[in-house]
Amino acid sequence: MKSMLSSRHLSNLIKACCIVPLTLGVFGLTPMSAAFAEERRARTITVTGQGVEVIGTTLTQVQLGVEAQGRTAQEVQQEVARRSAAVVELLRSRNVNRLQTTGINLNPVYTYTDNQQRVTGYAAANVVSFQLETSQVGTLLDDAVRAGASRIDSVSFIASDEAIATARQVALREATEDAQQQADAVLDALGLNRGDVVSIQIGGGPVFSPPLPYAAAERSANATPVIGGEQQVQANVTLEISY
Repeated sequence: MKSMLSSRHLSNLIKACCIVPLTLGVFGLTPMSAAFAEERRARTITVTGQGVEVIGTTLTQVQLGVEAQGRTAQEVQQEVARRSAAVVELLRSRNVNRLQTTGINLNPVYTYTDNQQRVTGYAAANVVSFQLETSQVGTLLDDAVRAGASRIDSVSFIASDEAIATARQVALREATEDAQQQADAVLDALGLNRGDVVSIQIGGGPVFSPPLPYAAAERSANATPVIGGEQQVQANVTLEISY
């Protein structure tokens, strides 16, 4: 019995002697692994690439309205309401998109006599905005003026949502390639190799063409010419790359 116990005891001692160095060895590697990982994180380069796509515009955003002046607020408001209803009816008959009211105003008109301010009347306005295919806008503007519109505040040209989305995808690819090329140029100059991408940030968006002024008094007997332009869609991609 003593012989058997001694053998078991000896076996346990041997196992313990084998396990302890291994355990110490594993714990001893942990600080080195953390330091190595920290060094890898520190060895990164951050670059921002840009991509720009130019697309043609097919839609026109218009803002126009009705304004009137008169002696009483009620008189003016009724006149604006009557003419605005005719203009809105015309716009709906032409199937314009995104029709909405963007402004309703009613203000007193003052005159000054002997340093005294007097209300001599009222001015009112009702403004709406809408979108339509550019090829149809010229005729519609002329018809809107005939229907009662007396002010055209702005005309701006934009691309369709589908065209913008497609152009943005292309711009994102261009921006990503640009960022990678920048990183390669810098790392090659330093004799280093590009590693994995650590983080990615995406930014940028569509840049719309500025609104163009339009004067109703410049209409001709034919439809007013309205010519669209181009629109830029840009994207930015920032990459953090290890080396």
